[in-house]
Amino acid sequence: MNTLPPMSGPLPLPVSDPRSRDVAPDYAGMHALVVDLVLPGDASIEVMSALETSRELIRHSYHRYEFATVAVVHCLYALESVLAERLAVDEPLQDLIEQAADAGLVPVELAAELDRSRRLRDKLARGAVTSAALSPARAVGMVRAVFDAVALLLRPPVAAEATAADRSGARPENRLAGLWQEHRRALFPASFRGVDIEGVELILLDADVAGLVHRELNGGLDDKGVAALWACIADLDKIVPLVDEEYCASYFTRLRTLAGLTAARYIPTAI
Repeated sequence: MNTLPPMSGPLPLPVSDPRSRDVAPDYAGMHALVVDLVLPGDASIEVMSALETSRELIRHSYHRYEFATVAVVHCLYALESVLAERLAVDEPLQDLIEQAADAGLVPVELAAELDRSRRLRDKLARGAVTSAALSPARAVGMVRAVFDAVALLLRPPVAAEATAADRSGARPENRLAGLWQEHRRALFPASFRGVDIEGVELILLDADVAGLVHRELNGGLDDKGVAALWACIADLDKIVPLVDEEYCASYFTRLRTLAGLTAARYIPTAI
C-alpha cells in the first residue's frame, strides 16, 4: 500500500541534505570525492553495473545522506560475484574474503576493510544500525576498497598475487623495515588501553608482536620466537575483523601485516 500523498504540481528540485554539506560545497563538488573510482574495463556487465551504481549513490548522497551507506552495501554484490567466480566456490561472503586473503589474492589489510563492509551490511540486515551509519567520506573509502579488490581479482593470477603480496612495490625485506618504522611512530589507540577482545588483551598483543619484529630485524627469531609469532598471528586474525573503530582497526591491520611479513621469512620456498 502506498502511503505517500499524491503530488500536486511539478516535482520539486532536489536540495542538499544538511548532513552532507561539510563534504562538498555543492553537488558538482561531489565529483572530486568519487573521481578516482574507476570502473574496471574487463568486468562483467553485472559487476560494472553494481560498481557504477555504488559510485553514483555516493555522489547523490549530497541530496540524501543515507545513500552513502547504501553505496557500500550495494558494491558488495560486485565483490561477492567476482570472489565466487575467482575462487570457484559458492559460499558466504565472509568465507570468500577469508579464502581470498589466505590464497594471497588480496592483501590482509584490504581483506580487513572488505570484511568491515560485510559486517556493516549484516548489522543493517539485523537492524543494529541504520542507513545513516556512514558519512559520504567514510563510505567512499570502503567502496574504494571494493574497487581495488575487484581490480586485483580480475587480473591474471600471477600479476594479481604479486600485487597483493606487495602493493607498494618494495622488496619484502625493505617493506618490513619501512613498515616497522611507520608502526613505531604510531600512537597506540588510547581508548583501547586495557581492552580485550575475545580474551585477547590488545596492548599486550601489540607489545608481543613489536618485540618479535624487533628481534627479527636485529638477528632473527629462534624456533620459540617463530612459534610465538604464529600464535600472535592467530590472535590478530581473531580480533582484527571485530574492531569497529577506524584508527584502531588501521593500527592492528598494520600490525597483522608486520607479523605476516616476518612469518613469511620462515615459510619454506617451494622447489
